Amino acid sequence: MSRILLVLLVGALATLLYAAVIEPRWLVVREVEVLDPDIPPSFDGKTIAFLTDVHHGIYFPLHRVRNLVARTNALQPDLILLGGDYAHLQTRYIPSCLAELAQLNAPLGKFGVLGNHDHWYDAELTWQSMRAAGIVALDNRAEWIVLGTERIRIGGVGDLWEHSQDLSATTSGVKDEDFVILLSHNPDYVESIQTSAVDLVLSGHTHGGQITFFGLWAPVSNSRFGQKYLSGVVSTPFTTAVISNGIGIVTPPLRFGARPEIILIRLHRGSQYPSVDSSS
Repeated sequence: MSRILLVLLVGALATLLYAAVIEPRWLVVREVEVLDPDIPPSFDGKTIAFLTDVHHGIYFPLHRVRNLVARTNALQPDLILLGGDYAHLQTRYIPSCLAELAQLNAPLGKFGVLGNHDHWYDAELTWQSMRAAGIVALDNRAEWIVLGTERIRIGGVGDLWEHSQDLSATTSGVKDEDFVILLSHNPDYVESIQTSAVDLVLSGHTHGGQITFFGLWAPVSNSRFGQKYLSGVVSTPFTTAVISNGIGIVTPPLRFGARPEIILIRLHRGSQYPSVDSSS
């Protein structure tokens, strides 16, 4: 019996070590291929890096933010989108995080929204720091990304828990043939979208459950819809959502079965069919 207890104890300690030290630092690049007939020819093959839930703070120090920036820039994305929750626990982490994210490079620009943590700590300071970093805030706003004579629409809504959501800022004036991407920190907002004008929604917030049963089920999802919007690609009758596990962590500072990730989206003009692949 004592030998069995020893084996169980060693297994528990090894699991805790993995969840506390290894998996939170084991960043993966998850590639998502998006095929849609609304994607203009000039955007065919363009890539979008989606980063969310950095949570810079005591669990995700500045050198790891720098490593994240270097890893993202090495992917050479054409466009960078940020899903919010830049800091964790203290307001002082907001400017330092965004000062590092200012080093992100993408020829088509950098855009982002705020998450619930950004509103809890200091929304105004977050917006100011984003502007200083050259990141365009899209909370209830939208922009056209133009290549030659063609364009796509990038918009965002305010955080579902702590702000308002004005989808019309993104969809107003768009045509059926326009390709439209929406940033919503919280994926639960996808259930509110009752228009086919939005082709793709990018969200974070859930951390993939952060602690899961081998990636199959999470006791805490931070979603009103259980496991539905935990992670990955989810389609509704109106749109398709890509939900990221995010980058950083919150208390408890553990990850298990929900590796941190950069989402790399590759746009293709064609029949609508998103697929997912992961690489280390």
